[in-house]
Amino acid sequence: MTKFMIYMKIFIILMLTVFVTPTRVKAITFDQDYLTSFVKAFVEKNIVPPTEGRMEVKVANIDPRIKIQPCHSPLQANIPENHNGRNVNIKIHCEDSASWKMFIPVKIRITIPVLVAISTINKGTTLDDSNIAVRFKNQSNVRGEVFTDSNIIMGAKSKRTISKGTAITRRNICLVCKGESVIITAVANEFSIKTMGTALRDGSIGDQINVKNQHSGRTVVAKVSSINHVVINL
Repeated sequence: MTKFMIYMKIFIILMLTVFVTPTRVKAITFDQDYLTSFVKAFVEKNIVPPTEGRMEVKVANIDPRIKIQPCHSPLQANIPENHNGRNVNIKIHCEDSASWKMFIPVKIRITIPVLVAISTINKGTTLDDSNIAVRFKNQSNVRGEVFTDSNIIMGAKSKRTISKGTAITRRNICLVCKGESVIITAVANEFSIKTMGTALRDGSIGDQINVKNQHSGRTVVAKVSSINHVVINL
């Protein structure tokens, strides 16, 4: 065998070794700050607050005694299906040959805009800019059907004393109040008729209430549409 053939054989063996030997991806190491940012970004991307709502995500401190192993693959995360939306354990896992996982607690605080009393409102008081305003409240503390637009209920009256900071709901106000005069609008396909009536009970937007027609004396069922205004569809 000539020297040339020997050199060619060695060259071919070396080339085959280069192409056959698998390239090993360098493992990535993670510190606590990275994991905290990773989890926070994951939660903010996958949990969407309500329209106009705000979300605050607080990741728990990772025990400094925990040794975080490197990972050749990109980290993965999961949110448990049955979480309460406030306290969540985010699962972080590495899918390597020597896989590992850890759970990191996260607190989520979602606030939503709500009309609240900015001072104590006594029973029978008319609502206006001096006693109500929009404030952001923790969603988990909001109960009942609340309002976000003051124009809808401006001029309504409180059915009971409303403490400062309490949300304005359908249950604690009346747009039409029992014993007060209301406008009755009877609506048909091509015309409408208006007359005056007396509300026989309290009502909020959308409520069906009994109203006495002041001219005919008849009692009719009408739907509350706005302040001191009810509608009958003929």
